[in-house]
Amino acid sequence: MVGPLKAKSSSSGATRRSAVGLILGAPLLGACASVQQSFSQFSNPFSSSSPAPAPAQPAGPPQQATTAGSGGVKVAVILPLSAAGNAGLAAQSMRNAAEMALAEFQNPNIQLLIKDDNGSPQGAQAGAQQAVDEGAEIILGPLFAQSVPAVAQVARTRGISVMAFSTDSSIAGRGVYLLSFLPESDVNRIVEYSASIGKRSVAVLVPDNAYGNVVEAAVKAAVPRRGGRIVAFERYGADRATPARAVAQQLGSADALFIADDGDAVVAVADAMTAAGANLRNIQLLGTGLWDNPRVYANANLQGGLYAAPDPAGFRAFSGRYRTKYGAEPIRTATLAYDAVALVAALARTQGTTRFSSDVLTNPSGFAGIDGLFRFRADGTNERGLAVMKVTTGGGVAVAGSPKSFGA
Repeated sequence: MVGPLKAKSSSSGATRRSAVGLILGAPLLGACASVQQSFSQFSNPFSSSSPAPAPAQPAGPPQQATTAGSGGVKVAVILPLSAAGNAGLAAQSMRNAAEMALAEFQNPNIQLLIKDDNGSPQGAQAGAQQAVDEGAEIILGPLFAQSVPAVAQVARTRGISVMAFSTDSSIAGRGVYLLSFLPESDVNRIVEYSASIGKRSVAVLVPDNAYGNVVEAAVKAAVPRRGGRIVAFERYGADRATPARAVAQQLGSADALFIADDGDAVVAVADAMTAAGANLRNIQLLGTGLWDNPRVYANANLQGGLYAAPDPAGFRAFSGRYRTKYGAEPIRTATLAYDAVALVAALARTQGTTRFSSDVLTNPSGFAGIDGLFRFRADGTNERGLAVMKVTTGGGVAVAGSPKSFGA
């Protein structure tokens, strides 16, 4: 068993503990996207919009490869630093977070090999090849889903792992782990909590898009697993009124209504349900991390709704340190890059030559990062330990905290 990792001294012990809350040992191993093109979507990793295949604008000239740190264990970081518009801004924020983790970790024995993939699979593959030729033992990134297979191909020829930041579960697999926010974790957590408070008859409304497909599969598995039943299920597109009427007619046999969509869409669906005659105050509303949105908090129909999301305290503390260091706000997904670097630094210190092996990365006890517990599954997807938040006019309020450890 290995003792807790110590961060550099700081005038604020609580702040620093939240910065590097990395413990390695038993039973808890703690060390802690297909990403859309608008800045709000980069800032909100739970966005339900269909993923864009690549930056729409021409990318700038590729940035020169750089390094950070001087440790003996080389770690590739592949990001679309020269991609056009908000993709490049997001990548820079994640790079800052990666370097911040390196600076806050006490004497890390790693060196980051930072490569710009220019927002393309070809650039990502070239960056990965350059990094492994330079001795990289693991690859962090890329960000875009369509670039991950190109990087994975290079990594597999060298027998090393990839820790990508995409939210597209279909690209996970042997040696390719997704360090991202997957909707499946949101669904499992909120369904589990709903069942624990006696809400087991669930009506479901999901958008007719890729996000809706993922949520549909997850909720149809999670509800019966928790002893519940789905009493109504509808998908909606531009026409929300017709599906809303169909669900409203069956709400009498439901004690919970699950709406999986982002802020603006959730408000529109709630309004459509009310227009169809549903009294949403008489049923428990359920949602996902996309509900963390000012529009949701301001909507009278959604007050008291419950959704699953990371405990916001971790991101608030991280944001404060980031602002102090860089004079700007981090994007929401910046914590992924921070946790990735903190994790590999911890593993490099404690796990010897097996530090990035599949057995170490898929330790069932998981890791504790900025956004709480997470663990990688053998299939490359991840599971997160999430809080349950309640919608109030003042924002989200935790009604159930994040778990301190994973069950079996």
